[in-house]
Amino acid sequence: MDCRGDVKIKFMADQPLQQPEYFPAEPTTALIQGPAGQLEIMTEQPEVSDAWNAVAVLCHPHPLHGGTMHNKVVHMMERSVRELGLKTVRLNFRGVGLSEGEFDNGFGETNDLIAVTEWAQSVLPDHELWLGGFSFGSYVAVKGAQQLPVKQMISIAPPVERYDFVALPRPDCPWLVVQGDEDEVVAPAAVYDWIDGLEDPPQLVKLEGAGHFFHRRLMDLRGVIKNGVRRQRDT
Repeated sequence: MDCRGDVKIKFMADQPLQQPEYFPAEPTTALIQGPAGQLEIMTEQPEVSDAWNAVAVLCHPHPLHGGTMHNKVVHMMERSVRELGLKTVRLNFRGVGLSEGEFDNGFGETNDLIAVTEWAQSVLPDHELWLGGFSFGSYVAVKGAQQLPVKQMISIAPPVERYDFVALPRPDCPWLVVQGDEDEVVAPAAVYDWIDGLEDPPQLVKLEGAGHFFHRRLMDLRGVIKNGVRRQRDT
């Protein structure tokens, strides 16, 4: 059995695909069937009691720029919601890690997300669905929300100048957006203008002094996510 950090690999790459029939009781990497072949996912149980009876599916940044489900910002988002009491699922989009297929500029990746959420809902039929994403992953999550019964959205550094967020209807759920005010990849002003133009804007948290990858600010990001979600869910 191979290991990546603290995450136990429950399969070998040369074995046939074996999709889990239940949500694993311990941190697990597994393969599920996706629209372009197998998709690699990571699941984890909540650190505290499952207060919201929910599962969060989280999306990584741009695959062509090294984005994977192991990205440190995605990991911190995952840790934050797990500490709030959620089960979590991260996925590698097509062409990343052990996930099959090729990059599809957000279209195929949205179908990957939907396949993973369908699996999560099949093994956790009584759980709410939350979606989150970082950078490119935030665009995929918002696209996926058009077809999914999402109860909470979390978007970190959404690339509103590169992808057409304006054309996407607002998800009908609480929505938290976190943006570093020194982001060198996503223009903070463009994110602020996009939010100001929405009829029902999401909750925006500007993280002072934070760049795109939140270097030296990851613990601050953790607090922003947890406190922001708590404010939204307690109102």
